[in-house]
Amino acid sequence: MGKSMQALLFSLLAAALLAGCQSEQDTSNESSEENNQQEEVTIEVEVSEDEGEEVISTEEHSVEEGTLLLDVMEENYEIEQEEGFINSIEGISAEDGEQKAWMYTVNGEEATVGANEYEVEKGDEINFDFQSWE
Repeated sequence: MGKSMQALLFSLLAAALLAGCQSEQDTSNESSEENNQQEEVTIEVEVSEDEGEEVISTEEHSVEEGTLLLDVMEENYEIEQEEGFINSIEGISAEDGEQKAWMYTVNGEEATVGANEYEVEKGDEINFDFQSWE
């Protein structure tokens, strides 16, 4: 075989090898992207008044784990909020001078952050209760 034929054959083999490596790399990138996607989880949201005396609604929602609670509420309820704190759900809010507010718990524990900071987790049971804070 002549030198030019050997050079051509070598070039073709090198190109085939590089193409195979590129394909393998693309596949591994796709796998790692799939692994980075968040898992879809189910949470339960109950909306009530007067420390649970009157339950307005109880609903399950499927969302990506890590979704902000505020986003869940905005997508599923008519709400008004200010700086991540919900002031009105389904038209229920404090009247002038009334010392009532929407408080929420997660799995029975009082929330320590606004709904704009809480990232939901699998199995969360969230209760928003419109109650007196006197």
